[in-house]
Amino acid sequence: MKGGQTKSEATSTDQRLKTRGMKKKTTKDPNKPKRPPSAFFVFLDDFRREFNEANPNNKSVAAVGKAAGAKWKSMSEEEKAPYASKAESRKSEYLKGMQQFNMNLASGTNRGEDDESKSEGSDEEEEDDD
Repeated sequence: MKGGQTKSEATSTDQRLKTRGMKKKTTKDPNKPKRPPSAFFVFLDDFRREFNEANPNNKSVAAVGKAAGAKWKSMSEEEKAPYASKAESRKSEYLKGMQQFNMNLASGTNRGEDDESKSEGSDEEEEDDD
């Protein structure tokens, strides 16, 4: 090995280099509300149904996206208004849900497993001291 290193020392260095740049994965809370769709995505839901009925043989997702984008750009503000209002209502529901989620998260961290583990740990320490 180079520099007087043994094979085991070189391997450990390689392992350190591999893990150095890796980030820890955070787990997502399944109870957290999903972000609301924008007005365009609300429009896209309706447009997809219409487009697939008109073009049943089309299997290309890109074709649907391009057609939807072209139609959205050509629409006036008055035509976009219903989709914008639906998006706003979904956003308000999301904000209410997030507020409730945050309240539950805050109340859950103040009590629960943390308190139990602390009390159990102190009991064990007392038993060990005797």
